[in-house]
Amino acid sequence: MRTLLIADLHLSSDTPDINQGFYRYLEQTAKGADALYILGDLFDAWIGDDLLDVPQHPLNLIAGEVIHRLRKLSGNGTAIYFIHGNRDFLLGERFIEACNGTLLPEIHQSELQGVPVVILHGDSLCTKDEAYMAFRQQSRNPEWQAQILALPLEQRVELAKSLRTQSGDANANKAEAIMDVTLSEVVALMEHCGVTTMIHGHTHRPKVHDLTVEDVPAKRFVLGDWDHQHGWDIVIEQSRDRHAIPILRQFPLNSPPQPE
Repeated sequence: MRTLLIADLHLSSDTPDINQGFYRYLEQTAKGADALYILGDLFDAWIGDDLLDVPQHPLNLIAGEVIHRLRKLSGNGTAIYFIHGNRDFLLGERFIEACNGTLLPEIHQSELQGVPVVILHGDSLCTKDEAYMAFRQQSRNPEWQAQILALPLEQRVELAKSLRTQSGDANANKAEAIMDVTLSEVVALMEHCGVTTMIHGHTHRPKVHDLTVEDVPAKRFVLGDWDHQHGWDIVIEQSRDRHAIPILRQFPLNSPPQPE
């Protein structure tokens, strides 16, 4: 009995090593898992499901491979779950259904292998970054999304490039603490959900944080972003002799973890 969680792969036509590493991960590590949770930013930018109809788009072939491999994994019994990230919030029903997956709300409370958890991408916790939070509120508005998706594909491609450039320039001038989570938001959410375990990505700062929630020891697991050499995941596995506990792992892309 095994559940896996990943985030922040940022797949694109410029990341062939990561793309292949992800395919290898699905074939080897995820094989036989009960569930795979993708907690946002699977793609570096997603400008609408209609890019699946445009063979010449650089992401078309990669998206097709991802769909094929996730659908195969799902067909073999592994449930696939998605949460939107700040780069792929326009992933739509067509893509999700093509993967035979399920789109979860941006904050999801669940029990994974007997462990009560709250899972999310993590960007909603970065409340000190006021400029980003304002953009986040706008970009999650269904009317705004509909207006963007109504634009010609070429305009959306340019818009995505512009947003990435603006984000990079803005982040270069922000203090590190501003781009990290706000601890009070973390504690408030965990208290609201009544859990002592949180799992998220987004910050690209992989670590297991100890904290206290309502006078009870708690843990916050932060997934790392994948690069050209390494990937990150969290595995929660039940065994006969111990309770399941989340384990944060880094691994080489060319040698992902094998199921035990």
